[in-house]
Amino acid sequence: MKRRKIAVAAGFCLSFFLGTLMNLLFIPGFDHHQNHGDTVHRFYHEQRQRVLDGTKLHVKDSGATAPVEGNSEPTAATSSRRRLDLQLQIRERYDEVLRYRQQQSSWLGTGNPVRPLERRKLMDLAQRNSWESNKGTERFNNQYVDSHHRISPSESLYTTKSRRDFAMQTRTINDTQMLGCSSIDNVTDVQYLGSGYTKAVYKAAVNNTLSVALKSVDFGGHDMENCVKKYGSTAECYRLASFKIVKEMALMERLQHPNILKLFGYCYQDSNDIRDTVTAITELGSPLEMIQLLQTSWEERFRICLSLVRLLHYLAHSPLGSVTLLDFRPRQFVLVRGELKVTDLDDASATETPCSSPADCVMEFPARNFSLPCSGGRCAGMNEKRNLYNAYRFFFTYLLPHSAPPALRPLLDKIVNCTGELTWGVDETLVQLEEVLHLYKNGLYLPNNTQPLKAEFKRVADVSVSGENYRCWPSYQHDGCMLSVFSVREAMSVCESHAQCSAFVMTNQTTWTGHQLVFFKTGAASLSPSPGKVTFVKVNS
Repeated sequence: MKRRKIAVAAGFCLSFFLGTLMNLLFIPGFDHHQNHGDTVHRFYHEQRQRVLDGTKLHVKDSGATAPVEGNSEPTAATSSRRRLDLQLQIRERYDEVLRYRQQQSSWLGTGNPVRPLERRKLMDLAQRNSWESNKGTERFNNQYVDSHHRISPSESLYTTKSRRDFAMQTRTINDTQMLGCSSIDNVTDVQYLGSGYTKAVYKAAVNNTLSVALKSVDFGGHDMENCVKKYGSTAECYRLASFKIVKEMALMERLQHPNILKLFGYCYQDSNDIRDTVTAITELGSPLEMIQLLQTSWEERFRICLSLVRLLHYLAHSPLGSVTLLDFRPRQFVLVRGELKVTDLDDASATETPCSSPADCVMEFPARNFSLPCSGGRCAGMNEKRNLYNAYRFFFTYLLPHSAPPALRPLLDKIVNCTGELTWGVDETLVQLEEVLHLYKNGLYLPNNTQPLKAEFKRVADVSVSGENYRCWPSYQHDGCMLSVFSVREAMSVCESHAQCSAFVMTNQTTWTGHQLVFFKTGAASLSPSPGKVTFVKVNS
C-alpha cells in the first residue's frame, strides 16, 4: 500500500513537471527574432493567429488553397491551416523586402549612384498581385538537390550549364559591372566554405582572376529541413528561405559603405522542381578567428574596432533609418584586406522595437539588462544601443586595450567602460576612436622625452640582415620580430628595450596608419644588399 502511494505521488509529480516543461517549450512567440529581444514582427504573429482561427487571408498564389471551413475534415483543416501559416510567413518576408526596396529611384543622381537591381516579377509583385516570379534576364543552373540530401563540398552547385544564356542589360554599382549567370557558368576552384541556418556559401574564381563568394539556400540546412518536415512543400519552403537572400541583396545594394560586403551580382535559374532559385555573388572575405586576432598587433586590432564603429555609425544614420543587426556575432563579419565587413544582413532590421510602455523596452543580455524609454510607440534608440553593446561585449573588451601604447590606454579604457555602460552613443564612441587614431597616426602617443638614448646606432643604407631573428609579441611575422613604428627614434627605443636586439632593419613597407614596419634582429653579421631598406646596428649600450 505504501509503495502504491509513493508510485502515485511520483507519477503526479512527473506529469506536473512534463506539463510545465511543455508549456515553456510551446509558449507562443519563441521564434528567432524574439530570441534577440525584438518584437518587430508582432503584427504578423497576431495576423497569423487570426488566420489559424479561421480568418480568410487573401494572398495571390497559383497554388493557394481556400480558407478552412468549419465542416472540413480535421486532417484537411490542419493541412490548410499549415499552408496558410506558411503563406503568411512568405508574405511577411516578401513585405519586408519590398520595404527595403521602396523609393530606390531617389538614389540615382545622388553622390553615390546605384542602379537598382533589375529584379524580375519577384520585385514587381506589389503591382501585379502575383506570387509567380519571372525568369529574368539570366539564369544560373543549379542542379536541384533534394531537401533530405545535403550537398557535399566536392559536388559543387555549378555542375551544369545554363539552359539559356540571356543577354544581360548594363548594370553597375558604383561604376562596377555587376556579374550574372554567364559570369559564373565557368567558375573554377569552387570550394565549400560552410553553412548557416539558411545559406550555404561557396568560394569560386571568376575568369580565373576574381575570387567571389556564392550564397544560395542550403537544401539540407536547418531552415529547409524544419520547414519541409512541418509543411511538406519543398517549393514553398524554398521560397520562404530564398527571401532571406533576396533581402540581403536588397540591403547590400541599398546600404553602400566600405564596411558592408559588396554585392557583385546575382543569378536566377530554374532547378528541376524549383523555379527561380537565387544565388548571390558577393565580395569574398576571410572569417574572423578571435584567438588569432588576440595574437596580432594592437594596431590591427584597433583597426577592426574602428571599422566596426564606423559601420555602426552608418547603420545608425542609414538611408533606411537606424538599422540593427539582430544576429550580432563575430561569425557574421569577415576581413577584407584588413578591413572588417559585415557579411550577413538577412537578420538586419530597420524598424525600432514597438512598445506601449517602458516595460517593453528592456534589452536583455547575458551579463546585464538595460531599460530604454518608450517614445511615440517605439523604444527610443534601441537599434543603435543594441549594436553598440554587442560591439562592446564581442570586440572591444578583447581587442581594444591589450598591448596598446601606454599613453593611449586611459582613453581606450574609457571607451570600453562607456560603451559597456551605454553612457555613450555610437556618435560619441566614433569621435573618441577617431581621436585615438589621430594621436596614433601622428606619433602623439610617444613620450615627450628629449633625453638621449643609452645606446648608439650606426646607420647603413640599402642593406638588410639575413636571418638572425628572434620572436617577440605581438609581431607581424610569426617566426621573427616585426613591429610597426612611427619614427626611427621609436625603433631605437624598442630595440633598446629588447635584451635580444642588436640591430633593426627599416623596411620600405608601411601599415594602414602610415607607420613603418621594422625587423628587429639579434645581430648584423650577415648584411646583404637590399635597395630601399636601412639597417641600424647597435654599436654600444
